[in-house]
Amino acid sequence: MLHKIYTLVLVFCIGILVSVSMGAPAIAQTKDAADKIAAKIDYSEPSTWLCRPGRQDACIVDLSTTVVAADGSLTREDWAPNPDAPIDCFYIYPTVSLDPTPSSDMNVGPEEQRVVVSQLARFASQCRVYAPMYRQRTLTALRAEMAGKPMAPADVLAKIAKDDVLDAWNYYLKNDNKGRGIVLVGHSQGARMLIDLIRDEIDGKPAQSQIISAILIGANVMVARNKDVGGTFKHMPLCHKKDDTGCVIAYSSFRSTIPPPEKSRYGLNKGDLVAACANPAALEGGSGELHSYLQTAPSGLITTDKPFSWVTPPKPISTPFVSVPGLLKAKCVTDDRLSYLEVAVQADPKDPRTDDIIGDVIVGGKVLTDWGLHVIDMHLAMGNFLDIVNHQAKAYLKAKKK
Repeated sequence: MLHKIYTLVLVFCIGILVSVSMGAPAIAQTKDAADKIAAKIDYSEPSTWLCRPGRQDACIVDLSTTVVAADGSLTREDWAPNPDAPIDCFYIYPTVSLDPTPSSDMNVGPEEQRVVVSQLARFASQCRVYAPMYRQRTLTALRAEMAGKPMAPADVLAKIAKDDVLDAWNYYLKNDNKGRGIVLVGHSQGARMLIDLIRDEIDGKPAQSQIISAILIGANVMVARNKDVGGTFKHMPLCHKKDDTGCVIAYSSFRSTIPPPEKSRYGLNKGDLVAACANPAALEGGSGELHSYLQTAPSGLITTDKPFSWVTPPKPISTPFVSVPGLLKAKCVTDDRLSYLEVAVQADPKDPRTDDIIGDVIVGGKVLTDWGLHVIDMHLAMGNFLDIVNHQAKAYLKAKKK
């Protein structure tokens, strides 16, 4: 199959370009945004949560998968949550809100529902999942900021979001956790919120004893060079084995053929601090096979302007996800300037399976190389995450019994 690059467009990337050319929204008064800081969210209200155990919500979805083999054969893989999962997962979602205000409202929209399908719901096979809504900095605010016309100060918007996440965390610990082990999961803005939460409330404090791991993807976690701590965190190291606990998995992903550029958004080292890279496909080091769960067709934040098929000739696929065993491998690449997860497509033009995946951010026919594979950071390694969390939970529970 001929090598093809399909166009993936992030809604916020399109928005950035549109705002630059057409003019950003009017700047909101700083006081309007600042007033929100004092308005606390009541997390005892069920509507403030995207996902909670024991109810029909955004995480109760069809996650069936079509496994696309190299020979073009298709098999179905079913999925089910584990209602008796012995641990919890606490998840904060990335920048997805399309609300017209600088901070999002607390109404569950289709964009929030879509992102938990691809980034969180599958974790319910390993843990009870908790995902609070929070007043995040919206795509609208990002658009205006990139156009040089911020709607409100970035630190004000960050504090609104940060305070909400802290309030949700405290409510969860007091009312839901009951001493269970916890996996923290976040991507992009969500990972940044969890970084702040860990630094302020967990790292080196009693709550750290309950942390099984923190999966913080696409957010530039930093470590001291040749060390696992000493940068973003002082006491929580990177994970090096599947049964390591109390540790961090972090990376930003880029194609092997398109490494981070000079002014990359992710993966850049800063002096003696290195961007963390813990390869979920090979925590011990080296290269490993990614167990990806990719969306069958473009939807939500992902669109394409070209036909896409997983096999040639095309075959109908009825499941919302596909898995492509053996197609993708990853390794951490670190040098003086960069540290990132390099994703290589093991293409074989002789077989009928696709020789590429949807993953680049392309606008106007140009790959935005500074984003890398940011939008599918978590899709790429979802199966690896589940395997790791399974091992970590067993190790944590075993140690707790001693």
